[in-house]
Amino acid sequence: MKIAIAGRKADTENYVAYVSRQGHTPLVTLELSEIARCGCLILPGGGDITPAFFGEKNRGSRNVDTELDILQLQAFDLCVERRLPVLGICKGLQLINIGLGGTLYQDMPTARLHRWESGDQYHETLVEKGSWLHGLYGDRALVNSAHHQAIRELGRGLSAVQRCPADGCIEAVSHQEFPILGVQWHPERIDPRRSTICGEKVLSWLVSLVSPVSPGPPVPLS
Repeated sequence: MKIAIAGRKADTENYVAYVSRQGHTPLVTLELSEIARCGCLILPGGGDITPAFFGEKNRGSRNVDTELDILQLQAFDLCVERRLPVLGICKGLQLINIGLGGTLYQDMPTARLHRWESGDQYHETLVEKGSWLHGLYGDRALVNSAHHQAIRELGRGLSAVQRCPADGCIEAVSHQEFPILGVQWHPERIDPRRSTICGEKVLSWLVSLVSPVSPGPPVPLS
């Protein structure tokens, strides 16, 4: 299966390897016409999102790339219209939330628990029973993180399915109607020596949501 990765080639090597390891074909692109011909989309990690996109001034956001944000949000909108499955990872989760009208903490008071510290930080999370993630990992999962921002208000139709018990940070979401998933951590590079969970399961679940038939006409997201 061809899987689109909405980003720049220089910044997405881990995601290319992640897709390739499972026998799929990665396509790093920001062209909507190319994304439309793929089975699903990954919105990868990266810098912070332009605060104006969720109605705020900059209060701690950094490494902002507004042009990239616009292109990635357009890619997300296209997939929503066509009901193509989407997986957001780290920044990608936050893009999904913003694309659906949600907001972010620009610099979490508890960022020390999650931010990059000469590498990913690992911490426990609690998983919502009955969720897609619970089917993969059960009640608890030790995950890796490298972020200082997080979801504040959930976007339309999103449900939190995983949280960090130390501060309540939302670690994963799913949409109530559309095949939209997001994780705040990094399944593409989780270290099996530090965590017992397998990051490949997240991608496998995304692929399982791909319709075996061509998508129907675009459907607006209310």
